[in-house]
Amino acid sequence: MVTMPDKSEQQKDAEAEVEGFQHDLGPFVVAAETTRMAMVFTDAKEPGNPIIFANDAFLALTGYAREEVLGQPFNFLMADGADAGALKRIKAEFEANSEASTEILYRRKDGSEFWAALFVNPVRDRSGAVVQYFTSFVDLTRHKEEQAQSKMLIDELNHRVKNMLATVQSIVWQASRANSDPKVIREAVESRLFALSRSHNLLTRENWHSARLLDVLRDALEPFGVTDGRAERLVITGENIRLSTRAALALGIAFHELATNAVKYGAFSNDKGSIRIDWTIEPTSEGRRLVLSWQEKDGPNVTPPLRKGFGSRVIERGLTHELEGTVQLDYRPDGLICTMNIPVPGTRDG
Repeated sequence: MVTMPDKSEQQKDAEAEVEGFQHDLGPFVVAAETTRMAMVFTDAKEPGNPIIFANDAFLALTGYAREEVLGQPFNFLMADGADAGALKRIKAEFEANSEASTEILYRRKDGSEFWAALFVNPVRDRSGAVVQYFTSFVDLTRHKEEQAQSKMLIDELNHRVKNMLATVQSIVWQASRANSDPKVIREAVESRLFALSRSHNLLTRENWHSARLLDVLRDALEPFGVTDGRAERLVITGENIRLSTRAALALGIAFHELATNAVKYGAFSNDKGSIRIDWTIEPTSEGRRLVLSWQEKDGPNVTPPLRKGFGSRVIERGLTHELEGTVQLDYRPDGLICTMNIPVPGTRDG
């Protein structure tokens, strides 16, 4: 914060000079006083270009009173008065040598900072000598904030696209590894991409901030008729916590794989089986963990597979590699139990 001196002789001279050019420039000064653009006049004959006039818009922008501004050197508002690059750009603007817009970071009286573009024009006397500079300030704070927001969104979009392409690549690679029949590969890839698309649609509805776990479950299970004929055989219990975007995508695909297996071989392949899904949040030395259980019963007799299937690899890839979690598949005779253990997700980890 700048410490202002008492009214000095320099300030009195500045005020007297203001009266002179107010009289000489007449309507122009009246317009400068009333315009909504922040403006100052400086004395070109004195070192540092001291301010001899500041309009109300400038005072509103900076938070200073007029008596605190008059007589101050032009650069007194700079956030970093030792910024050689900024000082050079300001000097070029005063010398009419600037080749691009001059954007400077300033500090208000309350300590807050703002960006402004400078536009400097000389005021000449009858002989053509420069006696004052007329400078206007365009507040760029909102523009800078929008630029930063746009960059963040672009970076986030790039990150999401890379993650999505990596997921698609993994799905295609695993499908081709598990099968040699092009038709089977196509069906496997299409169903997983459809599941991924449903999760993306859910996150789009939530502006890609987060998604609730129950919504992820419902979207993943809806294609399997859970909201229709099998609804009464599905029990879901647990707090409807919010998931990060990454967790929502990974769990959406995992639920899709489990439901696909249940319809083909498990509890939903007959008219008696049922599925219970529940979860808890448990504290550990490494932080809170979400422990989610998918438990089937009353389906056909279960036998452990001889080798790891495509679906189990998809689940493990999503939860282990994407979320640093663990997956345990327990093929009990009376029904599959899948236990997923992941860090309690935040809401903005992409």
